[in-house]
Amino acid sequence: MAQELHYTNGNNAWNPDSLGNHRIVLQVAAPGNAVHAHIAWRRNDNDPQLKRIIVTDAQNHRIDNVFTENITREAGDIYFQPVQGKGTYYVYYLPYKNEGRSNYPRGVYVKADTTASATWLNQLHKNTAAAATVKELQAINAFNSFYPMEVIATAAETQQLLAKYPGKAYLVFPEDRLHAIKMKTDLPYRWIKSGVQQQLSGTSDKGAYYAFQLGVYALQQLQNVHVQFSDLKTAGGAVISSDKIDCINTTGLQYDGKPFKQTVQVAAHDIQPLWCGVDVPAAATPGVYKGTATVQCDGMPATTIQLQLTVSNTTAVNGGVNTPENMTRVKWLNSAMAQENTVIAPYTPLAIQDSTINLLGRNLKIGKDGLPAQIQTFFTPEMTSVSSTPNNLFTEPVHFHFTDAANKNFLHWKTNGFTFTRREPGTVAWEATSTSEALEMQVSATMEFDGFVAYSVKFTALNDVQLNDINLHLPMQPDASKYLMGLGLKGGNRPDTVQWKWDVAHKNQDGAWIGSVNAGLQFSLRDEHYVRPLNTNFYLQKPLLLPTSWGNSNKGGIDVFQKGKAILVNAYSGARNMKKGEVLYYNFNLLITPFHAINTDFQWSTRFYHKYDNLDTIKATGATVVNIHHGTPINPWINYPFIEWKQMKSYIDEAHSKGLKVKIYNTIRELSNHTYELPVLRSLGHEVYSPGKGGGFTWLQEHVGSDYIAAWFVPEVKDAAIINSGMNRWHNYYVEGMNWLVQNVGIDGIYLDDVAFDRVTMKRIKRVLTNNGHPGIIDLHSANQYNPSDGFNNSANLYMEHFPYLNRLWYGEYFDYNKNNPDFFLTEVSGIPFGLMGEMLQDGGNPWRGMIYGMTNRLGWTNVNDPRPLWKLWQSFGLEKSAMIGYWSGNCPVTTSNGKVLATVYKKDGKAMVAIASWADADTEVQLNIDWKALGIDAAKARITAPAIEGFQQAGDFTKNALPVAKGKGWLLVIE
Repeated sequence: MAQELHYTNGNNAWNPDSLGNHRIVLQVAAPGNAVHAHIAWRRNDNDPQLKRIIVTDAQNHRIDNVFTENITREAGDIYFQPVQGKGTYYVYYLPYKNEGRSNYPRGVYVKADTTASATWLNQLHKNTAAAATVKELQAINAFNSFYPMEVIATAAETQQLLAKYPGKAYLVFPEDRLHAIKMKTDLPYRWIKSGVQQQLSGTSDKGAYYAFQLGVYALQQLQNVHVQFSDLKTAGGAVISSDKIDCINTTGLQYDGKPFKQTVQVAAHDIQPLWCGVDVPAAATPGVYKGTATVQCDGMPATTIQLQLTVSNTTAVNGGVNTPENMTRVKWLNSAMAQENTVIAPYTPLAIQDSTINLLGRNLKIGKDGLPAQIQTFFTPEMTSVSSTPNNLFTEPVHFHFTDAANKNFLHWKTNGFTFTRREPGTVAWEATSTSEALEMQVSATMEFDGFVAYSVKFTALNDVQLNDINLHLPMQPDASKYLMGLGLKGGNRPDTVQWKWDVAHKNQDGAWIGSVNAGLQFSLRDEHYVRPLNTNFYLQKPLLLPTSWGNSNKGGIDVFQKGKAILVNAYSGARNMKKGEVLYYNFNLLITPFHAINTDFQWSTRFYHKYDNLDTIKATGATVVNIHHGTPINPWINYPFIEWKQMKSYIDEAHSKGLKVKIYNTIRELSNHTYELPVLRSLGHEVYSPGKGGGFTWLQEHVGSDYIAAWFVPEVKDAAIINSGMNRWHNYYVEGMNWLVQNVGIDGIYLDDVAFDRVTMKRIKRVLTNNGHPGIIDLHSANQYNPSDGFNNSANLYMEHFPYLNRLWYGEYFDYNKNNPDFFLTEVSGIPFGLMGEMLQDGGNPWRGMIYGMTNRLGWTNVNDPRPLWKLWQSFGLEKSAMIGYWSGNCPVTTSNGKVLATVYKKDGKAMVAIASWADADTEVQLNIDWKALGIDAAKARITAPAIEGFQQAGDFTKNALPVAKGKGWLLVIE
């Protein structure tokens, strides 16, 4: 057996940013001009001969006179001058430097160099150099260690092993759960020592999930690799059924509850870990259970591994999931928790009246062809309540147009009407089939309790047909289409004409929101191959797929213009021919807005402190909710809050005792490299982690290798994240994990920093966060996505499907609160047209304009525009229980003499607070126009004053005086 080095923990004894994370400890017995060390380091990195080797003395002073040769991945020879005589010396063999942004570093390994003097090199006699003793190989800490599963076997050892199995197409190495298989092409030296085993033994408590691995080493290309399990049985006849044993690489449940099946292929000379597990029943009889796991692949003999699982007499606490380091949570990847589409508060069960579906504040009337005949909302212009007066969205039913070469609508449809196929409180579904002489149209649609409507529209050619165009018309009422957001436009007043074309290579755009404050509609165009793209800096690495139908080789697009009484949204796809039997899917989704009335009292009474801090300090500010970011002592690792959970629980328990709530940063877009299950997720190919060029922080390069996208990095704790691929089974884990945090740690909600999951996962999260009366507060932050790397999407448009389940918005970096118009504030930032309220971030926000929409910035994140003086005024005035009447409603009882100086009223019995903000081009002076009757105040007795607010305004009396308004600023006035 070859020399085996001892691998030890360096306990952070050196600075990795100059020396790297790995070193060899040498002992020199006697002084001399040169010593030699042959180091069998068994490195897993490529091209080690190109990387610098640094030799230091015991005080980490670099030694110049160093000569290296025979540097390979397996070993290397180091000659150096022991300038301090006998004693300890170190060889650092992966030094690096970080380039790029601190939060997106590019770890670059320093190139090999020569520092030895010519004199010393001439005097170097390699054959007579004294031997230095190799004592151990150290990683800077345990987390950076390569031992044991990333210590490679030599080529000779590998060939010797393979020689024992001539003619084999593959070998199977069973491995326990604590030695995760990490290398893709190198056998670990551990397997050389153990040899090829035919059995695996383990121990589990009752009720726990026992995970294990079957490492398949392909000696030639393997197709359809999978595992079959037998029952596990004791000598006494107790049985754990084979249906309690699974292989997550091949079967399971998708994030949306549909069955998951993956065909595993293994390239020649690759290693594929198959992660398997036994879900031991809580009622299992203690004892030794035996059975088999049989690895099979197409055209090759099967390999059977004997399994032996000893089940203890102890019942696992919480199913064993409190110890994720034992891979007990791997089963969460196939969880169906909170998948039932039960109605979530404040929404109400769907109700059907003839052809109309009623939901909270809205309804949808279905036409005979299954398409929307009308959509109505019932929200008041102030958005604070629901009325009995409908707001119609359409001037006529939604419909398709099919035009021939003469551009005439030439198809005459026959339909027998639609049929409801599902009637549940949370979901209603229906179908309709229409036929013409050339095409059949099959409409399948579902509507959910929050106002989401998904249409699958399948067109089948009954004969060969030439089409000049296929168009979908959304004929919007002008009153319900004042604003538009999307299609390459920032949110704001709708232009008279919009012309948009598909450009998925550069733009994350497939629809828009069009509407008014109390009635609107988001539409998005899809086909049956839709895959959610990446977002937040990574859109270009996984963009939208051009819909075959709507895109039609980039012939398609969307025009918005006035036609007759309607503001027509015309989605067209251009000329095409369809052969008899050909099928096209013109699918589309709708979101009916607003989702609910705004909850102003929540806005005034719930004040966020966005920083980990002393709880007494936070309490004294007047904040009521603490947001705990990642990179903090109790939540250090991004989107993996399960390692320091005991410290988190202690903090939250103390917060609760002081009347504070605590929410944590936790989402899916990227995932910490500290994730226990990282090797498991890597074994799933690209299901969870996106393909990419690798790189990033050096830990990722050393332990993940390649084929990933490096994401956010926190220098203070050296937390390096990897980008999630999008819609996958990690969402199941996320839901289970969130439920565990609520039940075991006591979190009061989550802070979302952009979102990489869809509304299916959002609904599941809201259910577990609010279960059993937990508050389940969710706020969503987004940087402005309207830029090239994000595909020029509007953050509100991108995340609107999540808005029904949010409590607050925080939009965000790169949102300009000073150079944008009020309509931009209203549509893209405030959340009000969707039933939400928000806060500001960039540069502390504009507090005067913010108060027009009930917004401040967030305490703890910035020292600019401290919101506490405004909070105090809210409390002293009694803003809770006031009626917010915004300038947008048309019923606001206070306006100004300048159309660019806007007013929002917060009305109470006998008094009112008026927020004034200017978008005028210069300082100005305005008169207030007050509807005293609507305000409910006697004009003869009223006083109009400005209370002193630190950093906001000086005190003043404007009862009889005009109001001076500085450019970009405003006032908070009290009328009483």
